[in-house]
Amino acid sequence: MSEADAAWAALSKAAEAARDRRIDSLFAREPDRLGVLTLAAAGLELDLSKQPWSREDLDTMLALARAARVEAARDRLYAGEVVNASEGRPALHMALRAPDGADWRAAGVPVSGEVEATRNAMRAFAGAVRSGAVAGATGKPFRAIVHIGIGGSDLGPRLVWEALKPLDPQIELRFAANVDPAELAQALTGLDPAETMVVTVSKTFTTLETLTNAEAARDWLRASLGEASDSHLVAVSASPEKAQAFGVPAGQVFGFWDWVGGRYSIWSAVGLSCAIALGYDAFEAMLAGAHAMDDHFRTAPLETNAPVLLALAHVFNRNGLGRPIRAVVPYAQRLRLFAPFLQQLEMESNGKRVTATGQPVPHPTAASVFGDAGTNGQHAFFQLLHQGTDVVPVDILAVREGAEGDPSAQTKLLANAIAQAEALMVGRSEAEVRAELTAAGRPPAVIDALAPQRTFPGNRPSSFLLLDRLDPARFGALVALYEHKTFVEGVLWGINSFDQWGVELGKTLATRVLGELEGGPSGAHDPSTAALIARLKP
Repeated sequence: MSEADAAWAALSKAAEAARDRRIDSLFAREPDRLGVLTLAAAGLELDLSKQPWSREDLDTMLALARAARVEAARDRLYAGEVVNASEGRPALHMALRAPDGADWRAAGVPVSGEVEATRNAMRAFAGAVRSGAVAGATGKPFRAIVHIGIGGSDLGPRLVWEALKPLDPQIELRFAANVDPAELAQALTGLDPAETMVVTVSKTFTTLETLTNAEAARDWLRASLGEASDSHLVAVSASPEKAQAFGVPAGQVFGFWDWVGGRYSIWSAVGLSCAIALGYDAFEAMLAGAHAMDDHFRTAPLETNAPVLLALAHVFNRNGLGRPIRAVVPYAQRLRLFAPFLQQLEMESNGKRVTATGQPVPHPTAASVFGDAGTNGQHAFFQLLHQGTDVVPVDILAVREGAEGDPSAQTKLLANAIAQAEALMVGRSEAEVRAELTAAGRPPAVIDALAPQRTFPGNRPSSFLLLDRLDPARFGALVALYEHKTFVEGVLWGINSFDQWGVELGKTLATRVLGELEGGPSGAHDPSTAALIARLKP
């Protein structure tokens, strides 16, 4: 048996014991549990003590990480080696947030100079737009930006803006991703074309949804301002010649590189809209926070490494205890898009059924992620979390200091976050419920009916992540934490976390079906697909 096989077998054995053990019992058995399983990194505090593992289980998981060569894989990632083997690329999003003077190399080729040049261009452009030095075709300053992209070109910037936007922004930022024309119509409604910039983000500048929306937005500008409105167009692309052919002025095309994956790209010029609308200082602070987490991930021992331990906790639940779903609940309205962001980051990165060498993965991979902001989620899916038939691990995020509004409301929000984590773990026994109902004078028959319904089994795990403030630096660290956590999980499963072939087939077939819906010849389809095409043809 190989070292890796032995480590996976040890995980299975440890999980069997964990199934029959209550999490809250571990605190008495392990007096140092809270200290060992609470750690600080890059301005964040992570408490993993309510996870179902014991100290011995943690040692088992650390042995699995070592057997999977997590440290060596991390070193290859940071060295700029080709870790995306199926596409022959490094994955160097860390280079995008490194301070000036760094020396990052992608497959041996220096890249830090290009990164710094692009950042300088972004800083200058953002400052010029905000000052009015770069203005619209009629001389009016820009008061709105419509950001067009999809996937990582949309979810990341959309999350950044939602998390960090001022209550009364100088420049309003709106987004359009879905090819459904309703989204672009809503994004453009109420805007003055003379004061609106359109930023199109597409690595290839060929993505169907993005180009459809970009063409419609360009036509909207031209209908009001004529060809001069092309000065309102900005593009972020690895294909600058296509962006210029589209009408974007050459000086307003910002590049990024094939070693930047879409879901890891908010640190690049993909974040330009946010850099303009927030101000470059805020964007730069976000980069600095992510860089601090990069340093922590690269240097901290596995035992105190936040991304590693968060990944190990999730793998213990996913693989050891067979829990295929995880909830993410930020007790911060501004982070309400964090779960959708993680859906792409984690499920696109690690939703794989074969290894990086093309062999079947012998273990289940990425969990399905869902969630919403607390306290809203408490009045929706928390019923299932507390009393459903499946145990769903939960990541709870909280912010100590609210940035706006009534401080007492923030205290109530924090009370809910803490209480939900406790309730998930400790539950409420049937004996407690029966005692309460008896004290309330309920008849025995009623007690027999109600007690099981009011019992909470508890023993449901959670991770608790605390930010002192939701500022750009801590936000950047938060996103980088989950980026690195996703990478570690991919290493444990032996998969490539940086490609996404699973999105290609549907896109290819959509192009074929579109041709038929637009009057082209019918192709070969299954009977159901053929019937749908026939029904929907004009």
